[in-house]
Amino acid sequence: MWSDRRSATIRDMATPALGRAIRHAWRLDPDFLTVNHGSFGATPDCVLAEQDTWRDRMEAQPTRFMSTVLPDALREAATGLASFLGARCEDVVFVSNATGGCNAVLRSLSLRPGDEVLVLDHGYGAVRNAVRFVTAQVGARMTEAVIPFPRVTTDGLIGAVAAALSPSTRLAVIDHITSGSALIMPLEQIIATCHDAAVPVLIDGAHGPGHVALDLSKLNADWYTGNCHKWLCAPKGCAFLWTSDGRQAETHPTVISHGFGKGYLAEFDWTGTADPSAFLSIGAAIAFHEQLGGASLRQRNIDLAAEAASLVARRLNTETIAPEPGGAMRLVRLAAGPGVTAHDLRARLIKAGTDAPIHAIDGTLWLRLSAFAYNEIEDYARLADIVARVLRE
Repeated sequence: MWSDRRSATIRDMATPALGRAIRHAWRLDPDFLTVNHGSFGATPDCVLAEQDTWRDRMEAQPTRFMSTVLPDALREAATGLASFLGARCEDVVFVSNATGGCNAVLRSLSLRPGDEVLVLDHGYGAVRNAVRFVTAQVGARMTEAVIPFPRVTTDGLIGAVAAALSPSTRLAVIDHITSGSALIMPLEQIIATCHDAAVPVLIDGAHGPGHVALDLSKLNADWYTGNCHKWLCAPKGCAFLWTSDGRQAETHPTVISHGFGKGYLAEFDWTGTADPSAFLSIGAAIAFHEQLGGASLRQRNIDLAAEAASLVARRLNTETIAPEPGGAMRLVRLAAGPGVTAHDLRARLIKAGTDAPIHAIDGTLWLRLSAFAYNEIEDYARLADIVARVLRE
């Protein structure tokens, strides 16, 4: 298949120099300082070319493609992704984004009045809204595990979840890497704690794939959903839902279609007419990730983020958080004037030529920076100058 040949070609390329030397591989605006890979990722030209090829094949004869090409091609793409995730292909289905994956699980629950669904108080807002919606429909309720912040310890994170479990908890929704506070949760210990209390666990891994190493077969979660368009650089709209074998019969997509009642793969692989090219391009995205170094790229991003946060904190005469383990997103505390909101400050940063999210946590504003293959330390010196200027204004 053409996609196999292209992926093999990408893998066979020599590992390039990173930072500014590789930035041409993306279509990034050279006049805009991109230090926010974590929000939406960025798709390189070679992966977009793969997606265009799949679209061309589809539009050459849509009926033939949808009926004779897509079923096998989709399972082949899922097999490659499953291998990258340390999973079985029969446990992996595609969804448009991690929020959609979480909704599929949440909408599949059979909740009753008085039941509880546990989330983190640092959990992603869209998923918290989904939990709020499904619990309100039946008289259940959302409960919270309160994260000890900003002085974070592994024991503190595990203890926060353990303390929030109750006999009424029917599901725990745990972020792998929290979006606003960029904390990597100790998943194995938290999952074990929940399972000891007979509580199944859904992991919102929106920031997981391509950011940290994953081995879903050993994680022992009940569900794991993750975005491929962020740190794995797949096209927008490419994500997955992994479901443990024992939970597949009860798990359904949010859109019920022709596959209903025919099994987990049949239900998720076809939910209606859509553009599957983002899913089918995942092999090229994985090959590109490996060509940039794979595990060494992930470690390089983590190291650069730590160095960058320290630099920005020094320049702004403030502090950063140094959680262990740390990821490729880091926080720097901002000393903003009275009345300044996170929304207003972020809008000013975008107008000034950069985009680093600002989050208000417990009344304090924090800047979240990301580090990726196309970044280098000079980017964060420039970021510090822009933030300092905006704060003065």
